[in-house]
Amino acid sequence: MTDESIDVTPRRKPVQARSRERVDAILRHAAAIFHENGVDGTSMSAIARQSDMSLASLYRYFPNKAAIVHAIAEGHVEKMERALREKLPKLGLDEAIEVLIEQFYTFYRTEPAYSAIWSGVEAMPELRDLDLRELYNNASDLDARLQQEYPNLPDDRRWNASLLLPRAAGSILRLAATLPDQQGRQLVGELKVMTQAYVAELIRQER
Repeated sequence: MTDESIDVTPRRKPVQARSRERVDAILRHAAAIFHENGVDGTSMSAIARQSDMSLASLYRYFPNKAAIVHAIAEGHVEKMERALREKLPKLGLDEAIEVLIEQFYTFYRTEPAYSAIWSGVEAMPELRDLDLRELYNNASDLDARLQQEYPNLPDDRRWNASLLLPRAAGSILRLAATLPDQQGRQLVGELKVMTQAYVAELIRQER
């Protein structure tokens, strides 16, 4: 369990290109080790060695391992939010949900350290905050889309649906990413059926 008082703020904000490259390298190497050994099985010393730097140098960038985990998780959230905003406006709602489920499943399964980091979301308050931020950002985007396409939906029903869909889908996708690929894909298929049925019922009531 992570202490809620742990500081996860990076010690140095990378401004120059060289510093940004060094931070990117640290996060890339840390993600690879987390992916291989898990977060609990990885030490700051191992991250420093893999990043070809001294432990003292690593601490000049990040105060602790939790700060590195948080920075990698922020990167995951930003990538997924960009994907959602790129895809959602270009597709019909049913198609968008199916495409995003596939895209996010692939991301969850292949992004280095995703499962290793997010499997501990409940144990790390900072990750819970990120998770909620992602949920409400995604829900806001979906709510705007539903309001545009189905203006007769009651506001509270539309907002509840906008929260429910990404939360339910995200939870199932994270589970699917931990399973063997064949079983994970079967779960993704059932998720598509579930979300399509829910959206169809939502639209039917709107009419």
